[in-house]
Amino acid sequence: MARPGLRELQPSAVERLARDAEDSRVLRTELLSRLRRVIDFDWYAWVLTDPTTSVGVDPLAEIPDPSKIPATIRLRYLTSLNRWTTLDHPATLGSRAAESRLWREAQAPYGVVDVASVPLRDRHGCWGFLDLWSTHPFGADAPAVLAGLAPQLTSAVRRVRARSFHPTGPEAAPASGPTVLILGEDLSILDRAQGSESWLQLLLPQPDGSRPVPACAFNVAAQLLAREEGIDDNDAMARMPLPGGAWATLRATRLESGHAIAVTIEHTSARDRLDVFARAHGLSAREGDILSIIATGADTTRTAEALRLSPHTVQDHLKSVFAKTGDHSRRELLARALGAPPAGSAVAAL
Repeated sequence: MARPGLRELQPSAVERLARDAEDSRVLRTELLSRLRRVIDFDWYAWVLTDPTTSVGVDPLAEIPDPSKIPATIRLRYLTSLNRWTTLDHPATLGSRAAESRLWREAQAPYGVVDVASVPLRDRHGCWGFLDLWSTHPFGADAPAVLAGLAPQLTSAVRRVRARSFHPTGPEAAPASGPTVLILGEDLSILDRAQGSESWLQLLLPQPDGSRPVPACAFNVAAQLLAREEGIDDNDAMARMPLPGGAWATLRATRLESGHAIAVTIEHTSARDRLDVFARAHGLSAREGDILSIIATGADTTRTAEALRLSPHTVQDHLKSVFAKTGDHSRRELLARALGAPPAGSAVAAL
């Protein structure tokens, strides 16, 4: 029997929502509202991730005690069971709940009985994961229902990520340059460099103007801990969009003292922007190669020679790239993929 509310989560309905949503948080909030009419849950964590490293950058969560956010993030990364990086399909804890460190230390004390985890991954990368916390067991069909919804949820968040390269205003970036946060083993903030506040306000703006919780920094630091414990070997790095088409990169490293973690925040390099741009727009590997080469200023002939293709084949690939990105010229394509260039630059002259 079909569950009530599934019609609102059919691919066409989700595609319309992704097209019209103001940003990823508006999109996820509405999708969660629709999902509640299909599957009953009490709390949630929907985290968008870097498509290459699978490290979280933009969490939207409602948990019983918000003061436990750092501890919850840390435990999520240090828990192997139903980790989004190893799941191929949605899964619930069910009878295995006691095997989960996250459940034992952060969920069971609040009456959570079951957790449904949904990896949001396609052939272009991992775009996020969704955890649904419940004070009652999920039905036996819950994983199958969520598996049927996962492709459209993944497509929706990837589409919104692609739209973040379409500036709706001037690029936002702090004038202070790169910054750093120093975190303890428990992800508590030990120190912060001058300028960190302006970066965090851009990364995770608060509607009321209050100091943001640096959840993106907590995620990359937690990934470093997971690497150190051998749970996951992805880099402790994540890229995240800023208002106006700019992007920031966060990296976590262990300080020489061994007792603290440094999280740096800086502008995303051109190469890393191109990678996310290609993945978010669903470019093929060959189309991504062509984009990377023309970004260096190469014309069609030089691009064809570099890839041992005919100029005609390169032009055909470029037409496909334009169709996927919605751009109409190399100038427009590269301005979005690389960020708005200064007037008269090599990119602008293409």
